Amino acid sequence: QVQVVESGGGLVQAGGSLRLSCTVSRSIFSVTAMGWYRQALGKQRELVATLASNSRRGYADSVKGRFTISRDNAKNIVYLQMNNLKPEDTAVYYCNAVALQDRGDWGQGTQVTVSS
Repeated sequence: QVQVVESGGGLVQAGGSLRLSCTVSRSIFSVTAMGWYRQALGKQRELVATLASNSRRGYADSVKGRFTISRDNAKNIVYLQMNNLKPEDTAVYYCNAVALQDRGDWGQGTQVTVSS
C-alpha cells in the first residue's frame, strides 16, 4: 500500500494555475494507477484524474482540458497541473492509488481555493 504526501495548494484567482505534487512512498511503477481526488465542503470525495503505470490517463469531465496529471518516475512524484481554475474547483485535493489493493491511508490533502 502506498503512503502519500500532498503539497502545492493555495489561494488563486479564477483563471489562474496551480501545480500540486504527491510524493509516493514507493516506486510508482509498482502501482497499477495513481489518482488525484478532491473533496469540496459538504460533498463526497471524487476522482478527478488518473495515471496508470502504462501511462494511460483519465479525467473527470469537469476538469478535462484544464487539468493534466503527470509523474516523475525517478522521484516517485505525481503531479496535477491545474489551469484555468474555476471557483467550483475549490476543494481539498488528495492523491492515492486507484486500486483498492494498492490504496493506503488518506493523507492530509492540500487545500485549493479559487476566488471569483
